[in-house]
Amino acid sequence: MTKVTDFFTALMRKYLPDPFVFAIVLTLLTLVLAITVEGTGFLTVTDAWGDGFWGLLAFTAQMAVILAAGYVVASAPLTDRGLNWICDKVSTPRAAVVVATLVGSVGSYLNWGFGLVIGGIVAKKLAYRIRGVHYPMIIAAAYSGFTFYGLGLSATIPLTIATPGHTLENQIGVIPLADTIFHPVILITALVTIIVLPIVNMFLHPRPGQPVTEIDREEFRGEMEPDRPLQTPVSGAGQPVGDGHGARSATTERATATPVTAVEEDDSNTIASRLNNSRVLGLLIAAFGFVYIVRFLIRGESVDLDFVNFVLLFLGILLLGSPANYVAKLSEGIKTVTGIILQFPFYAGILAIMTASGLVLTISDFFVGFSSAQTLPFWGYISSFVINFFAPSGGGHWVLQGPFMMSAAAEVGADPAATAVSVQLGNAWNDLIQPFWILPALALSRLKLKDIMGYTVIDMVVVGVIYGVAILIWGQIA
Repeated sequence: MTKVTDFFTALMRKYLPDPFVFAIVLTLLTLVLAITVEGTGFLTVTDAWGDGFWGLLAFTAQMAVILAAGYVVASAPLTDRGLNWICDKVSTPRAAVVVATLVGSVGSYLNWGFGLVIGGIVAKKLAYRIRGVHYPMIIAAAYSGFTFYGLGLSATIPLTIATPGHTLENQIGVIPLADTIFHPVILITALVTIIVLPIVNMFLHPRPGQPVTEIDREEFRGEMEPDRPLQTPVSGAGQPVGDGHGARSATTERATATPVTAVEEDDSNTIASRLNNSRVLGLLIAAFGFVYIVRFLIRGESVDLDFVNFVLLFLGILLLGSPANYVAKLSEGIKTVTGIILQFPFYAGILAIMTASGLVLTISDFFVGFSSAQTLPFWGYISSFVINFFAPSGGGHWVLQGPFMMSAAAEVGADPAATAVSVQLGNAWNDLIQPFWILPALALSRLKLKDIMGYTVIDMVVVGVIYGVAILIWGQIA
């Protein structure tokens, strides 16, 4: 296992560019394929790309909010104490990897935005606390749990086709969640994956005695120990746990500090300060938000990204207490969305080229051409994996592939629920190596894509086999 891991890690470090460069290369590749495979003119492709470049702007804003607001909830004091309690129970590097995988998996199963953030946070905590943890590996392990989004409560495609009025309702009707994410095959698949994936990640971690790259404790000290930013972390044995980069003690820092010659005015008792730090205001607006949330659920409205963001925002205000506390924590979370703001428009452009040129139909048609009622879901799963390189958003992906796959299912007599979920699982499978979604993990960890991709490639192979077998079985029994 170590040799395989070293091979993929070295391969990624040598050849894998940064995510933004990857998006540029993918744009140019899609351009070439549209021209050479579909025969679409260069200017037509260019117009489609430019017209669609901002096509995911609303989704980009939703993603930015869900990640920043999810960061606030995942790092709020109450949540932080819970995560610290979990981390206190862990003492070895491999156990840390298992815990990071499980937290990322469970979080993503509940909500993909929450899982993306909380997995990275707990991975950083464990890497900071435990000596010998290979930092790139534990971040990759936490991110690998994101694949559970496709099996879980926020899976885009199952939620979409379970909502009355969806775009394909006239073709396939409304398919309840009991027939998709709560189908026995998917529940068993989730159980198998949550057992296998942590074990795989545990064995991907370097064995004792092998070289590891630990977290830079000096870089993250202020974040990990906000109440003691100038102190050297001390282990349970009373030894410093800094990494030897010449950190000064709190005493030295105070001794060499420049004397203060002016006293700043204390505004802690002003009306403005009291309003900013008022827990009453925070609780009142949070209560108002939760009244709407309860009424929304009572009315049986369809849960979408806007509602999820609403819940995360007001839950964060409730957990942080005062407006000032929330704004300060949200400012930290904003750092996780910079890559998304830059790169999502490029993927929107790719999506537009795929639609205008007909590339997505060509890819799907290739696989569907030799499918039967039993095998269509499996080949839909494989084609979804390929298409997800070009259209990594679950919603946008379904807009492209859904109509064609549902028509094919009706033509060959395949189960529409199994076929729809196969597209979702192909999406979730590919996300393990899709830079589009790894960006938040990179922002939280301050690592580069090539640092962690070697590990997620192996996870992708393992998960691909599990999902593929599940889809084949479902196609046979449907």
